Amino acid sequence: MDAQTLKEKVVKIKGQREFLVTLLEQPHLGTLRLDVNQALEELDELLDEFRQTFPNTELS
Repeated sequence: MDAQTLKEKVVKIKGQREFLVTLLEQPHLGTLRLDVNQALEELDELLDEFRQTFPNTELS
């Protein structure tokens, strides 16, 4: 996989982060809240690792 394809996939995943944040704000998630929170943490780690690997690449 080349860098451009990887960037496109990461940008797509980054766009879905907002959905998880919105979902986390729902009052009646129950134990699902733990899974959503874990997904957000892992997504943030992925984005951080991408930025470290490709420091000059803008994710927009």
